[in-house]
Formats: sequence, structure tokens, C-alpha cells
Amino acid sequence: MRILVTGATGFVGNEVVKELLARGHRVRALVRPGSEAKLQVRDRVGEFFGDVLDRQAVFQAAQSCDAVIHLVGIIREFPGKGVTFERLHVEATHNAVDAARAAGARRYLQMSALGARPEPADPYHTSNYRADRYVMASGLAWTIFRPSVIYGPGDQSINLFAQIIKSSPIYPIIGDGNYQMQPVPVETVAQAFVQALELPAALNRIYEVGGPEPLTFNQIIDTLAETLGKKVFKLHLPVWPMRLAATLLGGFSWFPVTHGQIRMLLEGNICDSEAFYQDVGLIPVSFKDGLSRYLV
Repeated sequence: MRILVTGATGFVGNEVVKELLARGHRVRALVRPGSEAKLQVRDRVGEFFGDVLDRQAVFQAAQSCDAVIHLVGIIREFPGKGVTFERLHVEATHNAVDAARAAGARRYLQMSALGARPEPADPYHTSNYRADRYVMASGLAWTIFRPSVIYGPGDQSINLFAQIIKSSPIYPIIGDGNYQMQPVPVETVAQAFVQALELPAALNRIYEVGGPEPLTFNQIIDTLAETLGKKVFKLHLPVWPMRLAATLLGGFSWFPVTHGQIRMLLEGNICDSEAFYQDVGLIPVSFKDGLSRYLV
């Protein structure tokens, strides 16, 4: 297949591109000018320069493609720079879907988020939900993936936790740390996207994607410390001062979290992935085993 990938220069995007090439697909990447160096495999990828918010650029990149894989998304807004959930989740999805329809693409695959739902919820979740609804009403043969925390070389969450553990014997944790997540390796996510391209069972399906076991945040930190051969003291911080600080300072990029991110963290991020693994034919990888493949 000839496949357009948006978000190809990102953490998940690079892994998806590699997997597509390994399976013999022809790949196009929509790349923002100046970010082309982030594309890890450039020699075998057709680069189309433009922004996913530029409808004309997306339509041109999608021409004659058999499928579109839309991976663009953000976890934090910076409205002053035009970086908002409304633009990067909803508007960008509209452009990708419309371009896929105009190109006559046979398949459309969407990266969403676990917990996507209508209000009341955080704007991160509601914007992903509205984007998903547009995909579902598109008339395309679609598949939507809603993953929990994705980890692997180059991720911006688990690797950040690991750096803190490497640099300090004390790890600060918001609240009691008993809220749960279900980390999933990036290679599992990438393989699933590629498998779904030609998988009848995946047509018009939403898959919640997570690792084989829910883990508390405390367990995640303990597993990281064990893998790194470090001892760590978990310092539990009261929630309300962190919420107040995030409300006041979350708009600054140097502050580590926003009020919305704290809300979603405490809410947890787990799912039942049995249908996902059964349909795509992949074997769940435990968090400990996944970390041992790359984290040293």
C-alpha cells in the first residue's frame, strides 16, 4: 500500500514508519519544515512538507494514497502559540479525514487517547472524543486506537521518570500514588497500526490499548528503580498545593504539569485490552519485560 503518515517525526510516528517499511509498504510523511531531521528513516520515505493544519498540504500529501494513518496529537496546550487541543486534535483530524476521503483511501487509522469521552471531562479527552466522532461519521473504513501510556526509547513520560530516579534517591509523587496506569510498549502500538491496515476484524472498531496489567504509579516507579538497579524513596506530596501551583503556573512550559494533567493522573488510565490483542494477534508485554528491552 501507499500510506500517508501524519505525525511521522514523533515518538510513535517513527516507530510506525519503520514497521510499515519493514512490511513492504510505501510511506509518505507529512513533515513540518524544519522538523525533517526528526524523521529517523528518510531515505525510503516520501517527504511532503506542510502542516497538518494546512488543508491544502494534507490533501496534496494524501493524493493517490491507499491509506492514511493520523498520529498527530498533543498532551499539553500552549494557546499563545496556537497549540490547542481544538486545533491539533479536532481540526487536524478533520483535515486528515477529508483528505483521505478526497484521495479515495481504502483505510483510515486514527490515534486517539484512552479515556476519550464527552463532557464532563478534561479538554484533552473531550477533544479526542470529538475527533473520533468525526472519523466514525466519515464513511471511511476506519480503526481508532486509544492507548494508555506508551513507552519506549524516546518517550517523554517513562523516560522522564527514569531520569529522575537516576539523578536523585528521592522521587516526588503527587498524592498517594495508588492511581493506576497500563503502560504499553511503542512497538506493540506500531505493530497494531500496521496489522490493522489489512485486518477485516479491525474495520470500524475502537480498540483500547494497554499492557497486560494495571499498575499503580507506585509500582511503576518501583519497577523502574529495580530495572535501573537503583533504590528510591517515594515522597508523597499533598494534592491540593500541586493543583494550586499547576493552576497558577501550568501555562508556562518550564512548569512540569498542568491542572488538567494532574486531574487525569489521579483519575487513572486503565482498560480491558483483550479484544485488541485477540484481533491484532499480538502478545502482551509486561512492563518489566518491556523496560528491560531498552532501559539500562
